Amino acid sequence: MTSQPTLTKAEEGPDSPGDPGTGLQAGLKNRHLSMIAIGGVIGAGLFVGSSSGIATAGPGILLSYALVGTLVVLVMRMLGEMSAANPTSGSFSAHADRALGPWAGFSIGWLYWFFWVVVLAVEATAGAKILEGWIPAVPQWGWALIVMVVLTATNLVSVGSYGEFEFWFAGIKVVAIAAFIVVGGLAVFGLLPGVDSEQAGLANLTEHGGFLPHGAGAILTGVLLVVFSFMGSEIPTLAAGESEDPQRAVTKATNSIIWRIAVFYLGSIFVVVALLPWDSQSIIDKGSYVAALDSLGIANAGQIMNFIVLTSVLSCLNSGLYTASRMAFSLGQRGDAPKAFARTTRRGVPRTAILVSVVFGFVAVFFNYEFPDSVFLFLVNSSGAVALFVWLVICFSQLRMRKIIQAEAPERLVVRMWLFPYLTWAAAGVIVFVLGYMLTDTEHNGRTTVLLSLLVAALVLAVAFVKQRLGARKAVADRS
Repeated sequence: MTSQPTLTKAEEGPDSPGDPGTGLQAGLKNRHLSMIAIGGVIGAGLFVGSSSGIATAGPGILLSYALVGTLVVLVMRMLGEMSAANPTSGSFSAHADRALGPWAGFSIGWLYWFFWVVVLAVEATAGAKILEGWIPAVPQWGWALIVMVVLTATNLVSVGSYGEFEFWFAGIKVVAIAAFIVVGGLAVFGLLPGVDSEQAGLANLTEHGGFLPHGAGAILTGVLLVVFSFMGSEIPTLAAGESEDPQRAVTKATNSIIWRIAVFYLGSIFVVVALLPWDSQSIIDKGSYVAALDSLGIANAGQIMNFIVLTSVLSCLNSGLYTASRMAFSLGQRGDAPKAFARTTRRGVPRTAILVSVVFGFVAVFFNYEFPDSVFLFLVNSSGAVALFVWLVICFSQLRMRKIIQAEAPERLVVRMWLFPYLTWAAAGVIVFVLGYMLTDTEHNGRTTVLLSLLVAALVLAVAFVKQRLGARKAVADRS
């Protein structure tokens, strides 16, 4: 497995065996990749889920975001090192296949696909709720269906159409959150003309019980609440294989992750906790960002934020379908999924992989409406810890892949992990610690999430080992 370099699709050529079409094409422009990289780190969870984190940790939630942000930066650096050396649509799954063995690539690839098809249902439902509030004549399930069909059609046309939609979706998110930081920051320092916010000020960081009103332990609880809002940072490495200059795209996305997290996560949360006391009831009732806008007297703050959240939801849906289909495509290429998944149209679209992914997304949407407290709750909880599993696999893959790249193509090490291997081991240790800490968390459903996710992971691993053993027996039989 490690004796031959793993080539990217571009290196294999457009007429690779098994592709009746032209294979994946370089349909993503540099501006698409740039905006996917910037917007990919801003999920709907930032807008919707931050209020519970603030209520749990107070202003100390900034430390929770900083800790998780640092971990994501390290993991992205490792992934960037491997993906810059070998850009591929399978990203970390393909790297794990080579570095750790086929069982690892199979397992983490299918778990990641499972995560995103569940996300499709979650985001479609969230978007449908907003749209139903605006146009109640169409039922919520109707809006969910419309949203899923439109974005499926977008992904089926070409990778360029996905990139164009994502460029504008992400652009709206970026502009909105940048405006929020600027306007809110001016208000915090009393520099916003025409606005006299009595509650705003840096004193909110230390008053009302102090910076850590619930103690230092609340920082770790905050970590559990915010860690999953960072999922999506790895999407640029999957999309790079369909860009004009994959190596440059991966390098740029990896190098910019620090300022993206610092500005969009830490910057915006800082503004929220500085504009309002962390224990303000409005943060819980309205949501952190709506409450912050309301405190400045901005009219229709709720509807403005609903529009921004809807944009984030559509962006997440668009990218989720793209990501799930490309992972399915990669699994098909490596023989870990039906060969039909690896077939592309003449426009370079893996149609079967997209349709299969969206069908499972539709099934999950159905479960959300019919069995929200049983089947769908199981799906959500059993996919909840996949982000941490992915990050852990990236750590162990990079430890092995560094040696492989140095032995076979050292010139491809254009991105290097800092202080290798010490920071890699440190990141892996932090991830294991977070998973262990989640097992002690019964208040926020952490234990259930980890146990159910481990159960699903064990089932996928069992399938992987059975498949590997059957493959070995077949190979022996063929030689005989």
